Amino acid sequence: MFVGFDYGSANCAIGIMDDSEVRLLPLSAGSNYLTSTLYALDRELIAEAVYQRMPQHLKAGYAKQRGAQLSRAKHARRDLDLESDEQAVFVGEQAVKAYLDMPEEGFYVRSPKSFLGASGLRPDQVALFEDIVTMMMLHVKHIAESEKGLNNPGIISHAVIGRPVNFQGVGGEESNLQAESILRLAAKRAGFIDVDFLFEPLAAGMDFEASLTEDKVVLVVDVGGGTTDCSVVKMGPSHVHSAERSQDFLGHSGQRVGGNDLDIALSMKAFMSHLGLGCHLSNGLPVPSKPFWNAVAVNDISAQRDFVSLSSRKMIQELVKDAKKPELLSRLLKVQHDQLGYRIVRSAEQAKIALSDSESVMIKLDYICPNLDAEVNRQLFSDAIKIPGEKIEALMEQALRAAGVCPDVIYVTGGTARSPAIYDKIAGLHPELPIVVGDHFGSVTAGLTRWAQKVFKED
Repeated sequence: MFVGFDYGSANCAIGIMDDSEVRLLPLSAGSNYLTSTLYALDRELIAEAVYQRMPQHLKAGYAKQRGAQLSRAKHARRDLDLESDEQAVFVGEQAVKAYLDMPEEGFYVRSPKSFLGASGLRPDQVALFEDIVTMMMLHVKHIAESEKGLNNPGIISHAVIGRPVNFQGVGGEESNLQAESILRLAAKRAGFIDVDFLFEPLAAGMDFEASLTEDKVVLVVDVGGGTTDCSVVKMGPSHVHSAERSQDFLGHSGQRVGGNDLDIALSMKAFMSHLGLGCHLSNGLPVPSKPFWNAVAVNDISAQRDFVSLSSRKMIQELVKDAKKPELLSRLLKVQHDQLGYRIVRSAEQAKIALSDSESVMIKLDYICPNLDAEVNRQLFSDAIKIPGEKIEALMEQALRAAGVCPDVIYVTGGTARSPAIYDKIAGLHPELPIVVGDHFGSVTAGLTRWAQKVFKED
């Protein structure tokens, strides 16, 4: 069976063709989407979980490559006093729950796709992300083929996987090749016979194209959890049945700026003043902002490593001693000690979502300090995301310059585009153009699914 697989920064989804319509398969309780998160009681246990769940014929080769990790996993399981069959790695909402229950105990990664293609990754870090992605793909494929979905284990054989135009803002094609290599290897280890890739904005546009009755030039703006991609594409009845669309692809742009960046920016603007940002030391100098940024920069490996280090803890302890408001800096120390950075960003994400329907929301931060609340309103959010918003506008203009044509319509998709502040920026850049808003979450998966039927049947 050929499927479309959206391995997204925020959510994962998988689609099949049901007669002539795309149907998304259920991946979690009451939802067709699985949150892109993983939690392990120890990072060494991820390789063990992959080995246990991967297809039997692939185990020998994997064990040869991951022998050291599998050996360390045995020691980790013994040190944690875990039974041999006791679950130690969690994916999706189970991972979120495990992290919220034990934030300081295990290893938690949110939006692992955001790290793919990052420059400077050591071989062991690349191997870790290969295992994280493999584990998530194994989980998604298993659920899709279970009685909750297709009720036919092993039936899914081929997948078209979505990819951003650029996985990272730097690194160029080398970064893209590294990221795509990780995704391809993970898919093979998860049991897919073959995979292909399609730019996510093109996939989103293909779903829109299925509804067109006349040819149009479309600017597709896909603002996702980890990246924003813009493509200018010829679409319509004259193009929809073609299996080769490169000539219709007039221009594109992409950068790692998306919902994660908005959440981080909002965390800094709305919450960090409650933890001491903006306060002064006894010598009159302002408290340095770096530890606050490192606390919430959950898509930056070096920042996270720095924040959880012993030297960072000692620095914050010194700031507490020297601060004019030590009670606020003590809250930052708790965030560092209990590894609450992801939880703060999650609170910002919840605020962002709530602001789609409300002018103002009150966010509880009582996991940092009892009775601590922070009010967040649309204006504060708009101010917080000024820089990411400008980057999204610049990407739209870059795609249009590359295409050298004026589009007939703007097609907007991606979960982050639900935010009124982001929509206003997109709509305000070219107010003369009509805007069509697609399925914020399902457009990419639908397009990938449609393309899978073409690309693999052609083979």
